[in-house]
Amino acid sequence: MTAVTAASTAPGPPGAATLPEPRGPLSAAVCSVLAGELSATALPPETAEGADPYGEDLQLALYTCYELHYQGFRDVDPEWEWDLGLLRLRAGMERRFLEALRGDVPGGDDVTAELGQLLTEPVDGGGPSHHLAEGGTWWEMREYLAHRSVYHLKEADPHAWVIPRLSGQAKAALVAVEFDEFGGGRAERAHSRLFADLLSGAGLDPEYLTYLDIVPAPALSLVNLMSLCGLHRSLRGALVGHFAAAEITTAPSARRMAKALERLEAPPQCVFFYTEHIEADAVHEQVMRHEVLGDLLRREPGLAPDVVFGIQATELLEARLADRLMHAWQQGGSSLRRPLSGPAAGR
Repeated sequence: MTAVTAASTAPGPPGAATLPEPRGPLSAAVCSVLAGELSATALPPETAEGADPYGEDLQLALYTCYELHYQGFRDVDPEWEWDLGLLRLRAGMERRFLEALRGDVPGGDDVTAELGQLLTEPVDGGGPSHHLAEGGTWWEMREYLAHRSVYHLKEADPHAWVIPRLSGQAKAALVAVEFDEFGGGRAERAHSRLFADLLSGAGLDPEYLTYLDIVPAPALSLVNLMSLCGLHRSLRGALVGHFAAAEITTAPSARRMAKALERLEAPPQCVFFYTEHIEADAVHEQVMRHEVLGDLLRREPGLAPDVVFGIQATELLEARLADRLMHAWQQGGSSLRRPLSGPAAGR
């Protein structure tokens, strides 16, 4: 493929974001390439060597590369999506991220045991949703929503990539879950749309990736894990593991979030996003465990270690995000890279 040499002057797709502010040499290089200021052929994959795999620079650079496969960026030529030089750089960053994840989780192949741990909540559980339900403030709630916006405004999109990589009942059942995530054929009921409505109700900007520049690496890394596993057929088991973990843990968390929003007297559309997930994900959990994972592992038992990896990596990255939020809030400071502003910021 011929390398792209300049940014397009044509407007991006409706709702496309502008390129983010770089956070280091890797993200600066990616943004410069996409802006047509630097040739991707000048970026060897070893550029990622030595970078913090969980750091702001690498995670933003990866997120920016992956966004080319979603809605893209305003005034950036869509041909960059498959530019070989940029793909080589992305591959180097992916290796760095994957090596760190594999080194930081215990691994194994006992899927049943991993799922069992997810189904058991500790009596003295902590974390952001517990904090918000029990006494969190409105400004903390709004920060939490900003963190989650980098995923929820594209909710279910990363998981759609695994559909053609599955077969049989696993494929059919996963499509059924995705159908619900996309609103059951009704655009206004798609979960990404419901989250946009939630943001509006909370006095936040519902536009796609508005908060990308202020959301820190721990939130970006969770979305990057989904995109990484979705874009690589070899990681299909890991993506299904991630998806199952997300569906199993969402309903209890959603109950706490709905409780928190009701306590804070948030508008009904804010509460509705989470009450919708309480019901939907309780069903999805059963489908993912028995029909998707059950059938997948009967067909391909060798994928069990990948499924376990997907579950464990998800839990690791969720814990890193929770630590970021709780440490900042306990110190009375913002968990974002820059505090939110606006009339509702300190309600």
